[in-house]
This record gives sequence, structure tokens and C-alpha cells, in this order.
Amino acid sequence: MKKAICPYFSSSSFVALRYLWGRAKEGGRYLRGAAAGIALSLVPIIVTLIVADGMIRGITGRYLELGTGHLQVFDYFSSADFPGDLQQEISRLPGVRGTWRERQGLGIILGKEGRVGATIRAVESGFWNDPGSAEFLEVTAGSAELESETELLLGRGLAETLGAEPGSTVRLMTIRVNEEGRSLPRVTIFTVKGIISSGYRELDALWCIMNYEAGLVLLSPELYRSFLIVKINDPYTAVEAAAEQAMFSAGPGYGVFTWKELQQSLYRSFESTRQMLLFIMALLVLVAAVNVSSATSMLVIERQRDIAVLKTGGSGLFSIQSIFLWGAFLTGLAGSIGGISLGLLIGRGINPIIRGLEKILSFISSPWGGEVKILDPDYYLQAIPIIIDWKMILFIGLFTLLCSCLASALPARRAGKLKPLEILRRV
Repeated sequence: MKKAICPYFSSSSFVALRYLWGRAKEGGRYLRGAAAGIALSLVPIIVTLIVADGMIRGITGRYLELGTGHLQVFDYFSSADFPGDLQQEISRLPGVRGTWRERQGLGIILGKEGRVGATIRAVESGFWNDPGSAEFLEVTAGSAELESETELLLGRGLAETLGAEPGSTVRLMTIRVNEEGRSLPRVTIFTVKGIISSGYRELDALWCIMNYEAGLVLLSPELYRSFLIVKINDPYTAVEAAAEQAMFSAGPGYGVFTWKELQQSLYRSFESTRQMLLFIMALLVLVAAVNVSSATSMLVIERQRDIAVLKTGGSGLFSIQSIFLWGAFLTGLAGSIGGISLGLLIGRGINPIIRGLEKILSFISSPWGGEVKILDPDYYLQAIPIIIDWKMILFIGLFTLLCSCLASALPARRAGKLKPLEILRRV
């Protein structure tokens, strides 16, 4: 059986390949046009996939490395300082890169140009020296080394709102609890030691960072939360397993939360947006598949004489169908390879392309307006990380091939049912 089938499929694929790459008058123009349509439909899908994954990874990476960490451990029954012996025990767990204590809450900062609410973060200094933190943290002015409890760091967005710069004096208003249990405001004077940036405006607009020791004195444990930040070696695939290990080590009375739980709404929003974009782009593939069906139908019409000759020579229904199914498959394969390759090329160079477009648009609009920013670093990322999801790209390629073959099934079936005597009479 295998000896009979292999030559059969080889001959069908050979004829289909000849139609695809043959002369235009032999019908090749239809299949090549359909392949070009598939390629053009895949380019925006691949570019959208790379850009969306890069934006999501770039933003979530900043939240993970500079904000929430990969895990957070909370003490349910005590709001005091996190116990050091438990911190050391969690630090020794396999795959754990580091642990740092933090006390966090809200306050109001008063500067020379106004006042604004801010997130006060009193975290151990080693957190900012971690390789993950250092990758995303940028000191735009001054120094990030806090040498006393009266110094603090401000996010770039927050500093711009306050009109603060290194050496400026700001007042920080927090809440304290007196001996009678009443909440009272407390105003503390700080000196701005440095201005920092995460490369993402939403984070920079909130941060007020001080020494951990200063936070223990200034931030009341009754009103501000304390927790342990944990970073692991593989936060994207091993975070659930690490959370289970930390929960076992902490024991009852402690809660362990992953970054996916802490940033659940943000992460789901990004993922939903990504899926919606890919769904919209996938409609282009379906449109291109319709073009494959049309091209196969036109090819059947133009190659009716070939079909008649093959049938009179003994070719059966499935033999004729397989020729056009192979043609659709090869058309989809050529379009997929071309479209995915071009999409990867554009996606990998998306940052230089965006910068080039910004320069061109700025030059064109210079007589009427200012500089044009497609990707404004004040509100988005300064650069899009290049993330290539090879599994998703493979799935897109296979989906394209499947759509191409399914779309050509009906024209191929019609070709197999053509009667050779009627065709030869008309020719």
C-alpha cells in the first residue's frame, strides 16, 4: 500500500507545485496572488504579537522587579516588623533570589509647586541593588544612595508634579496613632536625595521611597502594611511552585501571594487586550483563505483540459482533488513562510522603525506643530522589549495552512467531479 500511495502523492504535489510556480497563463498567477494575500495578512499579526507581548512583558516586568516583587508574604496576626528568622528561612528556599522587608502606605507630599498623594515605600536598601531592579531602575538626577533617615527618593513623575530636584526640601504628611488610639496627622521634613525612573510613567508618578528604618519610625504599624518581598529565578513559570514552598515554610498565620494575584486586574486587562487584537487580526487570515478558495476555483476553470486528460488516463476522483488540495497547501505554506518571515523582520526592528517614523513625521509637521511621538516615554515604555512567542507563531502558521486547505476543499471536490467527455467536447 505504501509503495502505491507515495508515488501518487508525489505526482499530485509535483503538479500542484508546477501550477504555483508555473507561467502566469497556466494559472500560477491566481495561486501566487493568493499566497501574497496570505503573506500580507500575516505581517500585521506577527508584528502585533511581538509588540503586544513586548509591551506586556515590559510593563509587568517593571511592576514585578520594582513594585510587587515575585511573591509577597504577609503576617495576618501582627502588623509589626516582619520576623527576621522567617525571612532567612524563606531566603534559603531553592530558586529564591532574595528577600526584603517593606512597609508601605499612602501619604501626602508638599513641594514648592503644590501637594500630591503618593505611595510611601520603606524598603530595605538591598532591594534596589538586585539585578532585576537594577535592570529597570534609572537614576535621572542626584543619587539613589540614602545615607540618612531624613532623605528620600522621588519618582520622576512625582518630582515633576512637585517641582522637586535633588537637594530640595519637601514635607511628608502621614498619619500616626496616639496613646488614646486616635489618628493624628504628622508632618516630617525630608531632603530629596535623587530622582528615579522605572521607564513607565504610571509608576514614576507615585513613588516616594525612604530607608526601611525611617519607615518603621514614621509609618505606624496600625495604619500601614508590612510584608516580605520575595524574588525567584523564574517568576513566569515557577512562581506557583515557589509560593507553595514559601507557604509551607511560613506556616499558619501567614499569607503568600504571587505577582499574578497581586496584579490580577492589570495582567488580565493586558492579556484580554492582546487576545482581542489577535482575534481581529485573525479575521485577515480568514479573508486571505477566501482568496485561496477563489484562486483554486479559477485554477480549476483554466485547467479543465488537464483535468480531462488526467481522467481519461485513469486518474480517479481523489487523485484530481489532491492536486488542488496540494496547490492550496503549498500556497498557504508559501504565504505563511513569507508573511511570518517579513513580520519577524519588522517586529525585531520595531523600535528603530518607530524612531524613524517619529523623525519623518516631526520633520513634516515642523511648520505647524512640535515633535511627534508615536511611543511617548512619558506615558509608555521608552523602548518595546522584543519578545517572540515561537509556540504562538507556529500555531498561527498551522492555522493559516488549515484555513487554506479547508477553503479549497469545495473547489477541489468540484474539480474531481468534472466529466472529461463534456470538457473535451467544449475544448
